[in-house]
Amino acid sequence: MAKDPSLDAAYALETPEDSKQLYASWADSYDSDFARISDYILPEAVARHFVNIGGFGPVLDVGAGTGLCGTALRARGIEDIDGTDISADMLKVAKTKGIYRTTRVENLFDGLATPHGPYQGAVSSGTFTNGHVGPNGIKPILAAVRSGGRVVISVNTKHYAAAGFEDIFAQLETEIDDLTTTEAAIYGPSASGDHAKDTALLVAFRRT
Repeated sequence: MAKDPSLDAAYALETPEDSKQLYASWADSYDSDFARISDYILPEAVARHFVNIGGFGPVLDVGAGTGLCGTALRARGIEDIDGTDISADMLKVAKTKGIYRTTRVENLFDGLATPHGPYQGAVSSGTFTNGHVGPNGIKPILAAVRSGGRVVISVNTKHYAAAGFEDIFAQLETEIDDLTTTEAAIYGPSASGDHAKDTALLVAFRRT
């Protein structure tokens, strides 16, 4: 898998070790070979939505990757952004962009560190999708956000229905409010291929 970095390979991931291997082989070319060629606009959409609902820093970028969403947040005036990802190689690329206060290699399911205290907000772009993270990734993010904090995560639309995200949000009804879902394109007009028309749901909520 590590020898064939591609969207289909990413969607077929099964274990954290699979993720590390794939993104280790993809990190240096991810922005140019995937994000640019695929017209990958989802990170921009997540950042824009976070700002539009009143989000501000300090903010945790979960599944930060090479820093695409973090870059979009900084461009919109958000400061004190920390990035976390399971891939040290992807974060190495992100660190060169100078947008993150700190970066940490973490497995979401082992819990997320809050060295400066709970975050005022959190974002996640492209992590809640096929072969990656399901509904069980919501609670660890919520645990890292302070009361009143805003969260925006993208969830692949097909993954949202198949994996049962509605159930987890129903379980969290006493812990979150202002829950909204907004459909957004993952790729821009110049995208081509089988996934060019794929969409994601921008799931936004506030921790009570």
